[in-house]
Amino acid sequence: MRNFKDKVVVITGAGSGIGRSLAVQFANLGCHLAIADNSMDALQETEKLISNITNNYSIHHLDVSNRQKVQLFADEVIKNHNDIHILINNAGVTLLDRMEYGNIDEFKWLMDINFYGVIYGVTMFLPYLKNAEEAHIVNISSTFGIMAMPGQAAYNSSKFAVRGFTEALRMELCDTSVNVSCVHPGGIKTSIAKNARRAPGITASTKKDVVEEFNHQAITTSDKAALTIIKGIKKNKKRILIGIDAKIMDLLVRIFPNSYEKILRLENRYRERMDA
Repeated sequence: MRNFKDKVVVITGAGSGIGRSLAVQFANLGCHLAIADNSMDALQETEKLISNITNNYSIHHLDVSNRQKVQLFADEVIKNHNDIHILINNAGVTLLDRMEYGNIDEFKWLMDINFYGVIYGVTMFLPYLKNAEEAHIVNISSTFGIMAMPGQAAYNSSKFAVRGFTEALRMELCDTSVNVSCVHPGGIKTSIAKNARRAPGITASTKKDVVEEFNHQAITTSDKAALTIIKGIKKNKKRILIGIDAKIMDLLVRIFPNSYEKILRLENRYRERMDA
């Protein structure tokens, strides 16, 4: 998709991070925006930024884990904008957990948002996207959809699932006007780690250590991530890796699929953290 002017772009999780940066950059490109988030306060902060650029937008309070609400959201978008050309399923959360504690409800909470939120978004908007002469679906996975991390089983599961779903979807839509991209960000300077839910059994001290490590390793800004995604849409890239860390992780897993966790000392680092 070379020309973005007057294209209708739907972005979930637009209240912060990559979603907010995408909203601002698409507004600067002359797009019509339908932005959604589960936090209206955060979404209104994004609105302040884009309202200085364009009047062609709508804001929507949305829980992506609720199928009926996503359907209503799709109906509202079409009512307000008549069309949709780009769908970006960006909303996501994370969870610190250990599977031995058996926190199934916490696991389901995350999957409902990170995975089923993507499924609902694609399902509800796909009929409209297929009517467009040119359209694009962007699903946000993660480097944790490429490699596994201890203490992140739920998040890993959701992001591996998004990756598999997106790759299958792309093949199913290959003869249509809808292109599909899967995005794998590395460490992005957002609040996702700070806002991570701490499952029972995980101490506040452990979360603090994880957040500090994430912030230290997060080397890419959300603005840079958004720019990379937009470039990927322009080039119709099937897979969009964001950040040098994402590229290194992807290469490492490709070369050492059976031993990357030992090379990165993931097991030892996790054990040391739990012992501490």
